[in-house]
Amino acid sequence: MGKIIAVANQKGGVGKTTTCINLAAALAKRNRKVLLADCDPQGNSTSGMGVPKDREPNVYDLLIRGTSLAECVESTPYGDVLPSNRELSGATVELVDMESREFVLKTALLPAKEKYDYIFIDCPPSLELLTINALAAADSVLIPVQCEYYALEGIADLMTTIKLTKRSFNPKLEVQGIVLTMYDSRTNFSEQVAQEVQNFFGTAVYKTRIPRAVRIAESPSHGQPVIKYDRMSRGSRAYLHLAAEFLKREE
Repeated sequence: MGKIIAVANQKGGVGKTTTCINLAAALAKRNRKVLLADCDPQGNSTSGMGVPKDREPNVYDLLIRGTSLAECVESTPYGDVLPSNRELSGATVELVDMESREFVLKTALLPAKEKYDYIFIDCPPSLELLTINALAAADSVLIPVQCEYYALEGIADLMTTIKLTKRSFNPKLEVQGIVLTMYDSRTNFSEQVAQEVQNFFGTAVYKTRIPRAVRIAESPSHGQPVIKYDRMSRGSRAYLHLAAEFLKREE
């Protein structure tokens, strides 16, 4: 059975989508069967994997219209993608009136657990019904935290939401790990923030730190993960190391 991992942090600009794209692609490079489910209406995981945002059917059709998962998934050289776009913004309103509204995504993704090793859900940058659906569907939560000012801002709210989800909808939900992003080894400040996060989360923090790097920032505009866009870059090496560390923890 495959493992569903929600990648979540409602604070914007923390490298959530970038980590989703590149960790999924790095695992696919290691011959794991991977699905990236884009549940963020911005659709940046979709375009970052080279899939047009106007590709239909998409995750909105899966959730609201009952379209099959197989019809909605697009294959790429870096793993499969369940695409998204702005249309998904309306799903929250429509989900409210649905029966078992917190479990719509979980039900829709059941076939994926038979086909894939890992299903990554790129969560919206908010703690609303789509995120609750992702957490209710997930086996674990991966939390990217940037090595910048206010790194832990909002994490308390996310941890509270995770606890509430465990209590009400998904008692087996656990924290997969914390990924430090936008790390700048040239500054003492980045190291101080990394230590602060380490003190807060302990062994949940991955040792691999994702650097602040131009190639990571550029790659989405080319519709490619950084490991394809510039495989020898610092950013590419970091995500490949993260994938290796991720798999070692899974053993």
